[in-house]
Amino acid sequence: MTSLTIPEKCGVILLPSTVLFPHGAMPLHIFEPRYRKMLDEALEGNCLFCVGNLLRNETPDLAQAVAKVGTVGLIRASRESKKGTSNLLLHGVFRVSFDQWLDEKPYPYATISPVLNTTLTSYEEKDYIPRLRQSVNRALEKFPKAVTERINHTLDQADDPTTIADAISQQFIHDPADRQKLLETGEVRKRLDFLIRFLDHAGS
Repeated sequence: MTSLTIPEKCGVILLPSTVLFPHGAMPLHIFEPRYRKMLDEALEGNCLFCVGNLLRNETPDLAQAVAKVGTVGLIRASRESKKGTSNLLLHGVFRVSFDQWLDEKPYPYATISPVLNTTLTSYEEKDYIPRLRQSVNRALEKFPKAVTERINHTLDQADDPTTIADAISQQFIHDPADRQKLLETGEVRKRLDFLIRFLDHAGS
């Protein structure tokens, strides 16, 4: 994923109460003509488009209707029906800020810039990872063993606290406001502290 180049401009699908995290997966059914056009152009190009959280009814001034931060996603698979609609799987790649909404396309289209994560020291990484995994397993105690194994397998693929935090956020955080808050939080420590508190409460 690190070899991908984040474009300066990108199409955006606007969905109410919807947040995709980096490293998360989102199935989508594309049926609106404007998004069908966006998908066609993405598939012909870099296979990327963004997910934007629509906070209120869509208006011509999208800056007032869409959350400031969203996620660039990579199309992993796409299947088009005879009717022209498509089912696809989008894989989250990177947090981005929607800097300016443009009128260049028949679909939502914006200039974007990466939202950078703060870094942790090696000591902090060694401290946070076991604490986070312990909180996850405590929260999963009442779940079937197959679910616990699947989630832990996903976390085993992550090798740093930032990736683990995003994977946990995608799996465990369901409130749209909390998801958006975590997406917009650039400071990794704050994300990790929030998740540990949330998981400890869920497991108590």
